[in-house]
Amino acid sequence: MRWSNLTLDTEEQRRLPGYRDEAVVRRFDAPEALETRFYEVRARSALNRVPAASRMPFRWTINPYRGCTHACTYCFARPTHTYLEFNAGRDFEREIVVKVNAPEVLRIELAKPSWKGEHVALGTNTDPYQWVEGRYRLMEGIWEALRDAANPCSVLTKSPLLLRDLKLMQQIAGRASFSACLSIPTLDEKAWRATEPHTPHPRARLEAVAELNRAGIPTGVLVAPLMPGINDAPEQVEPLLELAMEAGATSIGGVALHLRGEVRAIFMEWLRAHRPDLVERYEELYRRGAYAPREERERLSKMVRWRGAPGGFRSADPAPMSAGAEGSRGPLTIARQQALF
Repeated sequence: MRWSNLTLDTEEQRRLPGYRDEAVVRRFDAPEALETRFYEVRARSALNRVPAASRMPFRWTINPYRGCTHACTYCFARPTHTYLEFNAGRDFEREIVVKVNAPEVLRIELAKPSWKGEHVALGTNTDPYQWVEGRYRLMEGIWEALRDAANPCSVLTKSPLLLRDLKLMQQIAGRASFSACLSIPTLDEKAWRATEPHTPHPRARLEAVAELNRAGIPTGVLVAPLMPGINDAPEQVEPLLELAMEAGATSIGGVALHLRGEVRAIFMEWLRAHRPDLVERYEELYRRGAYAPREERERLSKMVRWRGAPGGFRSADPAPMSAGAEGSRGPLTIARQQALF
């Protein structure tokens, strides 16, 4: 296979729930991945249907990887790993499922007469440009399939690695609607390293925003999540907004932290270890559920509003989106992806 020369060795095989064949388990001889196992599986489908009851402004997604080495403490996707009989904590960060046949399966699905060419969103669950994408390069084949089908699509990521595929993105944009968004919760070095330990530097992400926009790819910035006492001080938020505007961001969105399912316990454990001064505040803010009180969400959303920002702003309020929003295909759609989770 095209990536076989990049693997250290094959350690074992393991059957994962939902997959017909056993997964080949590999490691990479790289400092960033020495404690991580990668499970190569052959997926039966690449396109994932978003439930009809969902508030998402799109109906289809592609997730070439499950689990994420970014290891963001607040990641809403962590509970999805439990379906694979992994835990939402360390396993989510170190046991990564790789759908090695995703590009080939996607091409077949896009060619079916039943496929109606609906918008497809990438990066809605785990990051398609996390570290291991540099080894497996699945996104190249995925973009090629979407380009050849002239299918509308978008991507949300925390990594400037997507610049590797800029030419493919331009080719898609020449045939169908395409937009990108970089998630940048903060520029603050301490807050970044503490909450997103294995993500690329925030300023590198801003540089990617600027380069994509210069290349004609409408690209926005998502300031999310906004975490009270961690990255919500005006002196933290305002410089980020200014640099996003300088980078030509076509949209700027923001959303307050929410703590659903296993994420709550993981985040609170992190708080007790790293920010014990905030534990009482968060226990009060989230005592009634996954979302902070409305007044707190509104306070945070106002911080991200930027006068004159092209593309507008999506409020952090988790209220359902109007029915007409589903047809949106502009850059703001990407910010909505996360704002509504």
